[in-house]
This record gives sequence, C-alpha cells and structure tokens, in this order.
Amino acid sequence: MDYIRTDSNGQLTFSQSTDFLSIPSCLYGFHNTETTTAVAESGRTVVCFHGEMELPEEERICTCGCRMHKNNSPDIELRHLCIGGNLSRVIFPHLQLRCPKCNATKQQYISFKAPKHRITEELYQYTRDLLAIGTYTNKQVAEITGLGKNTVKEIDKTRLEELYTINGKLIKPERQAKYLGIDEFKLHNGRRYATHIIDLETGHILWIANGKKKQVVYDFIDHVGLDWMDGVEAVACDMNSDFQEAFEEMCPHIQPVYDYFHIVKNFNDKVVSEVRKDEQRRLYAEGNVEAAKALKRTRYILMSRRETIQAKDKDALKGRIIHKGSQLFGTENIVRKTGYEAKYDELLQQNSLLFTLDLIKEKLADAYKTIDEALMAEKVIDIMDMCQASKNSHLMWFGKLLDSHFEGIIAHATYKISSGKIEGINQKIKTLRRHGYGYPDDEYFFLKLFDMSRGSYDRNPASHRICDWAKRIEAKSGTVLEAEAIQWEQAPDGRWHEAV
Repeated sequence: MDYIRTDSNGQLTFSQSTDFLSIPSCLYGFHNTETTTAVAESGRTVVCFHGEMELPEEERICTCGCRMHKNNSPDIELRHLCIGGNLSRVIFPHLQLRCPKCNATKQQYISFKAPKHRITEELYQYTRDLLAIGTYTNKQVAEITGLGKNTVKEIDKTRLEELYTINGKLIKPERQAKYLGIDEFKLHNGRRYATHIIDLETGHILWIANGKKKQVVYDFIDHVGLDWMDGVEAVACDMNSDFQEAFEEMCPHIQPVYDYFHIVKNFNDKVVSEVRKDEQRRLYAEGNVEAAKALKRTRYILMSRRETIQAKDKDALKGRIIHKGSQLFGTENIVRKTGYEAKYDELLQQNSLLFTLDLIKEKLADAYKTIDEALMAEKVIDIMDMCQASKNSHLMWFGKLLDSHFEGIIAHATYKISSGKIEGINQKIKTLRRHGYGYPDDEYFFLKLFDMSRGSYDRNPASHRICDWAKRIEAKSGTVLEAEAIQWEQAPDGRWHEAV
C-alpha cells in the first residue's frame, strides 16, 4: 500500500495501491476482488474490501439429504482490523440457501465472524486484548478500533463474565486464603456503599456486594463454604463493628485484627485535632492571644511522628525541591522549609496536654512493634490508663475505643497483618471510576474490579524487538538456553501455522 502525507492535518492517507505486502488476513474462505475507500461520518477513511465467500459442497447438503439451492444473496458488511489510522470493512454477498424438498432454509456459515456482532473474529479478539491491558477506557478502545462504546462494553462484559463467573455466579476463590481483608467503599453519590473482601496475600478481590452490613459477610461465607473458611486464621478490618460481629458469629475461630493505621487515624482525627481546637479556644478566652496564634497551622505537625519531622528537617538542610518550578509558566522552585522539630518541641513545652498526646502517640507506635500479645496488652492498658487519668473528654473517648476493640488490637502482635493492601485497592477503585467517568452498571463495575485486582504490574516490560531464540541468555542464571526460532508457513487453505 502507498501512503501520502497530506498538508492539511499531517496524517497518513490511503491512496491507490501499486505494491502489496502478503499479510495473513485470517478471513478464511474470503476472496478479495476489489478494494475501495470511503469516508465515515467521523471523517476517518474506510478501506472497503469487496469479495466473495467460498461455499463448500458439504454445506449445501440439507439435513434431509437433498442439495440446497441459492435463494438470496444480500451483502453483509463486517468491520475488520484498522490499517494504521484508517478503518476497514469486509463486504461480500451472504448466501441464503433453501432446500427444494423440505423447504428448510439456512444462511451460509462465516468462520471469521465474531458471535453476536457484525465484526470479524480478529477485530473481536484485538478489542478484548486492548481491554485486558486495563489502561484504556471503553471510549479510547472504541476510538482505536472504530467500534461503538456500547459494543466495546458488551465485548468487555462478556470477557469478564467468562473469566469470573460460572453459570451466572461468581467463581470460587482460586486458592485457600490464610488472611482476609474487608472494607467498604463509596459506590455512588447519595451515601451508597459497597463492601469488598480480599485475599491479603495476593490482593485478589474474592467478593463484592452492595451495602456495608453483616449480610455481606454472611453471603460471602455461604459463597465459599464453611470448609474453606476453616483455613482462614485472621481478618484485617477497620472499626466497623458489624464486620467483626458477623465473623465472630459464623466463624468464631477467625480473629479480627485492627491495624496501626486505623487506630492512629482515629487518634489524629478525633483526639489530636479536637484537642488543638479546644486549647486554642481556651487560650483566646484567657486572653493569651500569642499562645493561641502559635497553635495555628500546627495540625499536621502535631499529627506527625518525630521521625517524620526529623526527616523533613534533614531534607531542608539538603535543599530538597518539593515542587519544581517552570520558566515557561513563570513559577519558582519550592524548597523544603526547616524548623519543624524546633516548632514541635516548643509546642510540647508550652502545653502539657499536647505533651500527653505526644507521649500516647509514641506509646502506640511502640505497642504495635511488639510481637508478644501479653506484652502488647500491658502497653495498651497503660495507654488506656493515661487517657482516663487525663480527664480530657477526647482522650477518655479514645481510651474507651481501645477498650472496646482490645482483643482485635492486641491480636496484631500475633498476626502481623494490616489493611494497607485493601486501602490501596480502594484508591484503585476511585481511580478506575474517575478514569471511566463513572459506571452506572454495578455488575459491570464489580467485574472490572475483580479484573483490576488480578492485574499484574510489569515495571520493566519486555522489548518488542525480534529475539534471537537460538542464543537467548537467561538473565538470572547467566546460562544460554538453546531454542529454535519459530518458523511459520502458509497452508493451501490460507491458514498460517507453525512449520514442522
């Protein structure tokens, strides 16, 4: 084919062909007799391959044994793989056969037509491959392939149903899980939520359902069976008591575990932040304006650990740039500021309650490093006593929170698991929803989440250069693997296969 570059938009345009490449078309039985071009409503060039289909003699034999005759031959148009930026169509008469003896009719079989769609099998598979990559939206795949968005969605949903459903039900877990993670995520605006349960070791989503109540856990246990649940030892969850109670009712041997993240998050949001506000209001009421102003913009300093603050000061000494400026847009580099630790120490010296918060925060971090449950229980009880002795309403609330979740907290010493992986999946869910501008079809969205959780990340993908398989070097061992390059040959029927 010859391509010319137009002056208007700089794109390659199909023109008259004088030289050809022999490329396997996979259109078995189709004979191309003429090639024309047309323009689609979108403005893209459409290459139209006109031709005829072979009709094997055995296909003309009716079930009654009589030879069928051609009754009609309307043209059929199938979308095919794109040629560069151009769309392509395969157009040929689709024969309709009729038996003169029993009046039975049937249509000519087209081996390369995709089921349920007016596209070729090659385009159908190419679309599935693009969707399986997971980085393209349906709209982008539709633009690449020339198909409609609804068609792309139907192809993707069929692909996902084949992978993750059996007889209309979700597949069973692929392996026996030892640790589970459970959390809810926002499904749509309007306070609608869904809950997902994952295998913490693989990150695979095992179950998704609407709602965030006990029934979600009950349905999951019915799905996998009690025998499978016997192999589960612990489940990482947030402070949702419904999940804990449901697992304890159905599977008492499973230990709920509350990780460091959720405890500290409650401490920072419900205690540190509120105490800072209360102290600021108290200082203003006492007329100590300077001390009250010193508490402004200190929320994140008070929430941070000393190691984090020290690391920021070290970055400042090195002149670390946290935001690169642009000469083009007239912005300057933003360099890390120093003095975080000095400011932190000043706040603790001026306010004894803030010093208590710092002490509890350090004790919490130390408790979660413990690998002995009895020792961790002592440290948590010590924190609870400090909260009660402070007589501060926010700290007393936090002490009650630790007391009500005591068993799940100290279980972290035995089961070193966290909900970090499931929180990461929550971020992926938000990204997927924003990337696709929302998914009103919940079933399709849940299946995409199943597929997303099983996708592997390849940091350094293999090159697309032609590989010399006869001298392929094994990267890990440094040995030479002897292998022969695959040779392909074309059979008389036009099919390509590996040479013997």
